[in-house]
Amino acid sequence: MNKFKGKVAVVTGGGRDIGRAISVALAKEGAKVVVNYYNSEADAQATVDEIKSSGGEAIAIKADVSKLADIQNLKAKTVEAFGDKVHILVNNAGGLFARKTLPEFDEAFYDLVMNVNFKSTVFVSQAFEPLMGKGASIINISSQAARDGGGGGSSLYASSKGAATTFTRAMSKELGPKGIRVNAVCPGLIGTKFHDDFTKDEIREKVAASTPLRREGRADEVADLVVYLASDSSSFVTGANFDINGGLAFS
Repeated sequence: MNKFKGKVAVVTGGGRDIGRAISVALAKEGAKVVVNYYNSEADAQATVDEIKSSGGEAIAIKADVSKLADIQNLKAKTVEAFGDKVHILVNNAGGLFARKTLPEFDEAFYDLVMNVNFKSTVFVSQAFEPLMGKGASIINISSQAARDGGGGGSSLYASSKGAATTFTRAMSKELGPKGIRVNAVCPGLIGTKFHDDFTKDEIREKVAASTPLRREGRADEVADLVVYLASDSSSFVTGANFDINGGLAFS
């Protein structure tokens, strides 16, 4: 309960699925958590309520983190609520939105996928880095898709996550001298609404059966890895992209 006592964490897309699990896990270790959301207000408030019911501190803040003005508003409201120091930033916001092949792309779809998955990671990091000091940690949520190109119709999603993976390595070099660590987590098939919406049941069953552990992962398992990367237990770990896929794919 004391890993993050007195520390502030910001989790983009923190209201549901993996984001909710991360928010709750950080709060259980004592962090004051900013649960960012855009469309999922009810989910974000439910996450905050869960944290508070266990004695933690959290607030929900609406922001479209693909827009710079909203990011600045998120930062301002974070400072207003919890002060001008942020110790943990989790860039979790993202989405697939639709499965489309190359002939089906248009500029609007390209912008949507790249902005939500990559632009947000860049500019949220830029906004909060001045509030972060020695010992702080940034964790980017990438994807197994960044490793293997993703499933059918997810090439833009995979590419955006690949960009986040490379950005993680670059920022570890840039921010390391300031004592800020930057790592990424690359989940495989995790049982969340993401796959409920975009992956057919037969595909999920096939992937789970071909995974050495013979199952899908859970959001709380991803959150446990994030807690490790946010904590002093990983104080000499930076620039790494951690696979969490049950052994389905390796770095």
